Amino acid sequence: MISHPVLEQAARAGVRLGLERVRTFLGVLGEPQLAAPSVHVAGTNGKGSVATYVTGALVAAGYRVGTTLSPHVEQLNERVQIDGVPLADGELSEVIEHVARARGAWAEAAGLAGDPLTYFELITVVAFVAFARNQVDVQVVEVGLGGRLDATRVVQPVACAITQVGLDHTAILGDTVGEIAGEKAGIIERGVPVVAGPLPAAARTVVQRIAASRGAPLWAPPKLRHEIHRDGTVTLATPQGSIGPLRLGLQGPHQAANAAVALGVLHRLRGQGFRMPDEAIARGLRDAFLPARLEEVAPGLVLDGAHNPDGAAVLAGWLEKRPRPASRVLLLGMGADRDPGPMIAALAPHFDEIVTTRCAHPKAWDPLKLAVAIQGAHPAVSAGGDIEAALPEVYAEAHETVVAGSLFVAGAARALWRAGHLAGIATGQGLATDLPELT
Repeated sequence: MISHPVLEQAARAGVRLGLERVRTFLGVLGEPQLAAPSVHVAGTNGKGSVATYVTGALVAAGYRVGTTLSPHVEQLNERVQIDGVPLADGELSEVIEHVARARGAWAEAAGLAGDPLTYFELITVVAFVAFARNQVDVQVVEVGLGGRLDATRVVQPVACAITQVGLDHTAILGDTVGEIAGEKAGIIERGVPVVAGPLPAAARTVVQRIAASRGAPLWAPPKLRHEIHRDGTVTLATPQGSIGPLRLGLQGPHQAANAAVALGVLHRLRGQGFRMPDEAIARGLRDAFLPARLEEVAPGLVLDGAHNPDGAAVLAGWLEKRPRPASRVLLLGMGADRDPGPMIAALAPHFDEIVTTRCAHPKAWDPLKLAVAIQGAHPAVSAGGDIEAALPEVYAEAHETVVAGSLFVAGAARALWRAGHLAGIATGQGLATDLPELT
């Protein structure tokens, strides 16, 4: 399912942080978010990876797991998963419509006008209702934005994780790493164990202070450790033991830190009586998959959802270790609310050319305006058209094409690849057929 009319309508409400609306509505629905214990995962980057690792290990251990991720890459269904499998269109649509009917009755009774819930609040409620209906044993819940006032904070966690903290969504979360860390650490609940990844000093101080003030036992480096071996395998360790060497399912050296956070969460669950054999943990780490995270979907085509400076640094580090092809082009699409400067500073040295593009997302930056914004950061910048035309042309001309800047543009590229729009095109050869010119 690409979208749903109920959610499209809710999207008009924009972003409105706060817990009162969603908490009140969930009360009307019978508190489905409390039907199972939760693992709550926040962070600037890496939270989807940690949630995926934890989900895989819990499923391998025999638990029925509901997982909610955001945003989706290609299909709305990716946001609501049972045992790591996106909900089928029919079931997802039925739950959305059930929730929409209940929302309408609630809004009318409460005298609420307009759109009483945002897109994210609505899909979060849909996920909890779906999980309760499927009688999951545990919920793995990824924060949407921030943490303290995020709609997902209505859960009752048995473990929390904060993966990383960096500058992102500064207009909403704060201008400094410390302020943003305070918002992320808002998910920490009294007495609930929390696991944190490598954090900048300012963020580490804030997380430690909030955890201590709430009596939440904290594991963070150096209590969490990871070692990357010459062959690319990793060994991970927490105060409860180690696992490895093993090869992670997700690409990139940064995944070792994410996997260490996941192991910390799983060991915390083990300490609370969850059955978590090492074999199940290893399987969850080895078999993990997320689309558009350093994903080479075809020879010469890499998709990555990097959309902020930290994500760009990870992508740049990964590219630095790959053989440099004869020509490597960045096909860049971004949200209009983002500053491309820090991203391009990290990525520019690794590309021979940058071509701007956009997907159908309403907040996508116009390619020409984006090209103008970054033209001084690289000697070869050009404005492309929409992704449907730009991707085949760039893919044919370059020996390696990297699509990045947004999970939405990476997802659009992935959908085009899966639909066969790049079939028969040889990289670095140019197109044999006429496509619209890049403008």
